[in-house]
Amino acid sequence: MSTRAKLMERLLKSGTDSVRKNKPQLREAAKKKKWDIVRGDTVQVISRNHPEFRKQGVVLEVNRKADRITVEGVNFGPFRMKGDKERGIRGQTITKERSLHYSNVNLVDPVTGKPTRITKQYLEDGTKVRVAKKSGAVIPRPEILTLRKRPMSQVVTASCTGSDEDVW
Repeated sequence: MSTRAKLMERLLKSGTDSVRKNKPQLREAAKKKKWDIVRGDTVQVISRNHPEFRKQGVVLEVNRKADRITVEGVNFGPFRMKGDKERGIRGQTITKERSLHYSNVNLVDPVTGKPTRITKQYLEDGTKVRVAKKSGAVIPRPEILTLRKRPMSQVVTASCTGSDEDVW
């Protein structure tokens, strides 16, 4: 059996998971340990060959497994919504934000309003902060990070309440 046939056989046995994990983008994303951009930050597209070059927006989502972010109002693309005949809903095409690669954006300096690289420093009280390299200004963590993206379940069941003896 040829080498190519052996490789194909091995791929078919293992399924598509091994193919997905071997993509170079996913391997590089798995190596990354620190993230400078978080949900709620204001960023600007810095890639010159991107059609949305110099556009600014707020980060809606950070996909750390794929090394990509979604920015509000940037990189729109068509998405097909499937219809439902029983409910009488027609299929339609809508436009919404697509993800960008992490390397194509930079944080916006709060003082100058321009994209900047950052460094991390410790303040006198021991808190770790992000500092803009261009102006030296502290970039605060967004307020949205104090809220949970997926709210905790508020459903109370019998197993949650238990008996009165279990209460302190």
